[in-house]
Amino acid sequence: MKDEYDFSRGRRGPVVPTPAGKTRITIRLADEVLDWFRDRVNDAGGGNYQTLINDALREHVRHEREPLEDTLRRVLREELARTGAAVRATGS
Repeated sequence: MKDEYDFSRGRRGPVVPTPAGKTRITIRLADEVLDWFRDRVNDAGGGNYQTLINDALREHVRHEREPLEDTLRRVLREELARTGAAVRATGS
């Protein structure tokens, strides 16, 4: 290590610029929520937990914006597919 460093040409701001379409913020999340996302990344063998959080929030927003009729149709299709598979498996 040097005794002194020259920061006369230094600039304030992030070392890595924020990509277009994204905004850098500070957010406080519950420890158990953050741990859950980090565990998913570790279970997958690596990745970025922030991307998983972003994807989860996007999915939530998409469902919130979905018209009620579309939501009902989607849920009914999913349930019919699930129960149909169960009926076929039991032979009833």
